[in-house]
Order: sequence, then C-alpha cells, then structure tokens
Amino acid sequence: MAEPLRIALAGLGTVGAGVVRLLEANSALVARRAGRPIEITAVSARERGKDRGVDLTPYAWVDDMQAMAGRTDVDVVVELVGGSDGPALTLARAALDAGKGLVTANKAMIAHHGLALAELAALHGAPLRFEAAVAGGIPVVKGLREGASANTIERIYGILNGTCNYILSEMERTGGDFADMLRGAQDQGFAEADPAFDIEGVDAAHKLAILAAIGFGARIDFAAVATTGIGEVSAADIAQADALGFVIRLVGVASLSTREGETPHLLQRVRPCLVPRGHPLAHVTGATNAVVAEGDFVGRLLFQGAGAGDGPTASAVVADLIDIARGDRTAPFSVPVAELEAFPKADPGHRLGRDYIRFTVTDRPGVLAEITAAMRDAGVSIESLIQRGRASNGGDVLVAMVTHEGPERCVTKAVDLLSGSPSLTAPPLVMPILKD
Repeated sequence: MAEPLRIALAGLGTVGAGVVRLLEANSALVARRAGRPIEITAVSARERGKDRGVDLTPYAWVDDMQAMAGRTDVDVVVELVGGSDGPALTLARAALDAGKGLVTANKAMIAHHGLALAELAALHGAPLRFEAAVAGGIPVVKGLREGASANTIERIYGILNGTCNYILSEMERTGGDFADMLRGAQDQGFAEADPAFDIEGVDAAHKLAILAAIGFGARIDFAAVATTGIGEVSAADIAQADALGFVIRLVGVASLSTREGETPHLLQRVRPCLVPRGHPLAHVTGATNAVVAEGDFVGRLLFQGAGAGDGPTASAVVADLIDIARGDRTAPFSVPVAELEAFPKADPGHRLGRDYIRFTVTDRPGVLAEITAAMRDAGVSIESLIQRGRASNGGDVLVAMVTHEGPERCVTKAVDLLSGSPSLTAPPLVMPILKD
C-alpha cells in the first residue's frame, strides 16, 4: 500500500474530535477506499488539557497552529477553527503557500475568501476541499461539482440552516410563536446563545454563495446575496400558510438568467418562503438540511440529510481527505479558477411569481380600501385577501393576501406606496411562494 496521507488537525471542538473518532474507528475502511492510510500526525487547539473524549497522546501537539503549515510530516492541513478571518484564514493561506492541501468546514471563510484561496491553491498546485462547509454530511458540493457536471444548472435552492428550519417547523407543529420556539431551540442546543448569525439568514447566505459558485461556474460573491431572516414570521403567518396549503421555510435560491442576447445575471437570495405542501422541501422538518438542483438533462436532484453535528460533518471532512489521498485534483469551484465568471447581480424586480403579503393594520374603516388601492396602482393582481379575527378595543389586526403571478417590482412598488401610512402599524412582510 502507498505511503500514508499525513494530516494536521487544527481545531478540536465537536467536529475536530469527530474526525479523530472517525479515523480511529474506520481506519481500515478509509485506507481501502483511499488506496492508502490517512494518519493524523499533529493537532492543535486553544486548550491543551481539555477533555474532548478522544485520546490525543499519539499525535504531536502544536501550540502555535500556524506552525503546522511548515511541518515536514504534514501533507494536508485540516482547518476546523472557524471564523471568516483571523487565525483560520492565516493558517489556510500558509498551508496553501507551502503547497499543502487544505480541507476546511469553514463556510464563512470560503464565502468571503474562497476565490483568493482557490487562486492560491492553483498557483501552488495544492488541493482545496470544503465539502463540510455546506450542509454538513450531505455530499452536495461533490454532487454539483462532479455528479451533475455534464449539466447546465438552471436553479439551486434549498433549506440551508437547521436552526431556522427547526424553529419554523416547531412553530408549525405547536402553534407557538417565534420567540418561544427560539428559546426551545437554544435549550436543546440547536441555536446558539446569540442566534443572530442563523436567524438573520447569514449562515444560509454563506452556503448559498458557495453553491452558486460551484453550480454556475461563478466567481463567489457573498456580498451579492440578498438576505432576510425569519424574525418577523409569526404564528399567524404559519397558520395562514397552512390554511392556504403551504408551509413556511427559510429558502436560499440561486438562479442564472439566460435570456437570449443578454448578459447572464445571477440572482442569489435567502428569504422565508411559502412552500407548497406537495413540494419535497415542505416535508423537511427539524434541523435537517435539503438542497435541490435543477439540471437541463438530469432534471431535479434532491440532496437531504443532517446539516450539522460531529458525525455528519466529520464524515464530509474525511471524504475530502479520501479524495486527496486518491490524487483527485478537481477544481474547487467546478472549473479552473481563472475561468470562473463574474456575473452581474440580477434585479429581483424581474422575477415572475406569486407572493404572500401580510399587513399589520389598525382596526378602522377604510384600511382595506387603502391597501387594495395601492395594489391596483402598482399593478398587483390579488388572488385572495383575508382578515383574520377582529381586535378588541380597536387594536391591531392582520390582513394577509396572496397575489397572482406577476413581476416582483410591482409588489415592491405597492409596499413603497404604503410606506408611512398611519394605517400600518408595522412594515409589511412579503414572502415569495416557491414554484413547484
């Protein structure tokens, strides 16, 4: 059997310890599938004496993890520290500069600096892999980059954040409101003490930017991802969606316009959407992730599974190591980095679709007339309009409507026309209806 692939492991948290356990438990299987053993030679973390539930004594401890890049007994550095900048990025650059392979689960770093890292990897002939950065153990990066590589990808979309999906599906199951379900998610470890990164959609946006780059051969552009979180979704919205035959999910969508004679434009958005009950994403509940890719020849592909956790994420990390051990030098973003295209940002106003719009209004005569007049003046056709209940003592009430299919710019114009109206006690909530 060939010489071992020697790795240095930076970061020994949940995922790092999971990698150690996996390589120890499945060492013979991994060696057979990789064509050679994969061995840990060095490890590094902030606290040396912390009990991580794994035996680290066989491996060299490195106090300064940046030194891993210069070790002669290391072929690949595995970065599991996290953070878009700081020590993780410094280590990633140093490893690739030294011609060593880099495997990372760091979605933020790849979303912000993936293009520069890919250029560095190409310059030094070093492999760069990040399967674990998107959707945990689901092999969606490999699926897009290799399995669907013969296809023109027309659209990529999915549920990319387990915390948001858990909260929304629990709101649906229990009838509870957002704040209560968020506390429940924190109590069960699905949400951080500071959950903003998840519930504001940033985590999902990082993953979407990576998938869009792979699927469309685009230069990664996280700044172009329009992001709306789930904090404004109420129990009333969940109930109304259910009555209409939908569920609400936070969905990331990327699509490339291909109108004849026009420069293609890339649309990337993360927003709460109404998903038809017959759609595969409607059945994705709890902390699960799911990604749909639509190719011109393969049709609709669905990737679904555990989007986080030590086991699934460690599995993705080691799968990348197996590829490197086999000598796989596939381009990180599906095509050589020099050939990635800088697509202009698409104008979402051109999107044709239906929308759910919820208004919080004062309970007084003339409010519905004001809303419908704004819709008329903006060119929005209303499919249905419902006012649920009546507030006591003249308080606020919710008015929900579903539009017929039309340009998104018309809905935006209608909302703008109502901006500042004393009839509205909160900004309207607009959620697209996902097409089947």
